[in-house]
Amino acid sequence: MKLGISSFTYTWAVGVPGSVPGNPMSAFDLIDKASSSGLGLVQIADNLPLETWPAENLFELFTYAENKNISIEMGGRGLTPEHVHQCLKTAKAIQSPIMRMVIDEKSFEPDLKSVISIIKELQPEFESCQIRLAIENHDRFKARDFEKIVQSVGNDWIGICLDSVNSMGAGEGFEEVSRILLPYTINLHIKDFTIRRVSHKMGIIIEGSPAGKGMLNIKDIVERLNKFNKCQTAILELWTPPEKEIEDTIIKEERWANESIDYLKYIMK
Repeated sequence: MKLGISSFTYTWAVGVPGSVPGNPMSAFDLIDKASSSGLGLVQIADNLPLETWPAENLFELFTYAENKNISIEMGGRGLTPEHVHQCLKTAKAIQSPIMRMVIDEKSFEPDLKSVISIIKELQPEFESCQIRLAIENHDRFKARDFEKIVQSVGNDWIGICLDSVNSMGAGEGFEEVSRILLPYTINLHIKDFTIRRVSHKMGIIIEGSPAGKGMLNIKDIVERLNKFNKCQTAILELWTPPEKEIEDTIIKEERWANESIDYLKYIMK
């Protein structure tokens, strides 16, 4: 598997609603981060929506990355046919072999039957473009639902982007989720985490951590995935708890990213 970073590795530096830094990280900055870290891959997701860019700017980004020997993977959010067409066109322009997609967006939460119908309708376009659709496990659906999506389409051009924490939002632990979805995984999101009880003991908090410092057995996941020989790329993402000031949060996020990259290079070499 090829290791890469994401626009969700540096979420605070890119900017979140209500907390945008004075000089937000750009897609070009992310490519520079990958290059300086000795990595050859970035995944640019919906917090830096490339599908909104004009064609000439996409070409400039692709050329910039190509000159630094960096590959780009496309990420989007919102599985409406119109938006998928737009994202697929963008993925083709930047020569992304996959298109990672989160199903839901603010005004769009389709039921399982609708999701399957939309993907079946779009599948010939993915095959024609030679781009694989990687559906990310996200909070609302269970792992068995994602399995049903892939099995119902029944095509090598549709697979899973397996995130190591998201399904906790649907009440499922990663061991069960990974057991079900590893055979269909074509893209991995490595996001380490910790779980701790609140002070009064009536509840728990799930937070991110640098890769290798949390509860995720990353080495085991990589070894299990390699047996299926389907997943070609692993992307580092971080849930960095904020500090009081955005500047301090960005410094912390950068430190976590560097620690994580060093650890992942070591176990994936």
